[in-house]
Amino acid sequence: MDLRVGDVVEVRGEAEILATLDERGELDGLPFMPEMQKFCGRRMTVHKVAHKLCDTQTRTGLHRMERAVHLSGARCDGSAHGGCQTACSMYWKEDWLRPVEPGSQPAPSVPSGSSGSSGSSLPPVPEARLLPLLEVNTRKPPGEAGEARFSCQATELLRAAPVCLPVRSLGQYVTDVRTGNAGPLRTLHAFLIGIFNRLQDVSTRMLPRRLWIKEGRRWGFLRPALRGATPTGTLDLRPGELVRVRSKAEILATLNERMLNRGLGFEEEMARYCGRTARVRDRIERCIDERSGRLLRMKYPCITLEGVVCEGVHSLNCPREFVPFWREIWLERVVT
Repeated sequence: MDLRVGDVVEVRGEAEILATLDERGELDGLPFMPEMQKFCGRRMTVHKVAHKLCDTQTRTGLHRMERAVHLSGARCDGSAHGGCQTACSMYWKEDWLRPVEPGSQPAPSVPSGSSGSSGSSLPPVPEARLLPLLEVNTRKPPGEAGEARFSCQATELLRAAPVCLPVRSLGQYVTDVRTGNAGPLRTLHAFLIGIFNRLQDVSTRMLPRRLWIKEGRRWGFLRPALRGATPTGTLDLRPGELVRVRSKAEILATLNERMLNRGLGFEEEMARYCGRTARVRDRIERCIDERSGRLLRMKYPCITLEGVVCEGVHSLNCPREFVPFWREIWLERVVT
């Protein structure tokens, strides 16, 4: 479809989409989740072209995704996945969308079990395959202790996008600019950071420590200040409250040598928000572990902030736009 940022598309009807899915409720390894069903028939805007993604499971870098986009306002609410609060930006395969011509009327709804009259040649879908198919495929086999495990787009991304995309693959940067994912200067900036980080990785493996640049740290040069146990703090923040992200030095003083505070990581992308103010979006108590599918219940709740996402500056313009989790000790309440 050659989609670009800002294009208007219409999400196909349930029957049309489900006719593209296999017995696992997937297309090319990517699940169509129950949380996506409410968007069927709606017109939406392309937010990012999802031609690549970060591997946050095994840390192998970027992977190539084929024929998919992120749509504005379409984040997973976790309602079919144990109430997971990660709020991932969902992936939409082009097969699940239709282009919208200027001035055209919305396509008529296609009833379940019918191929409809919208011009689609997709076969009819039996009623029994609709929501039950999607719900059944949100579960993995139970873990060793019998705990429930979930399957979602985030847990299955490496099956949907198995091919690695190296820094030197220049076509990805052309696609970033051509699709509107990022401008030329932003893309050049991300490319240079990627090259620098790659050199740092190689130097720390092959060169003696005395030849490392900035102790071999990645761009941003974050240096944690603690060894051992890390501190915690409680503000009891609630959605809508105004907060300020503490300074980089204050946050680094709460991190151990692995850049963690009570098991939660702080990254270079998050450091870009230091000193900024934002409103609390949510208080996070549950999230799915992408590697195991287990629903984690946080001993120390985290905070998400409105309008604060990973912009991919330090990850070669990755368009996933994660919503970062913040410890309350990294924030301060702004009194108005």
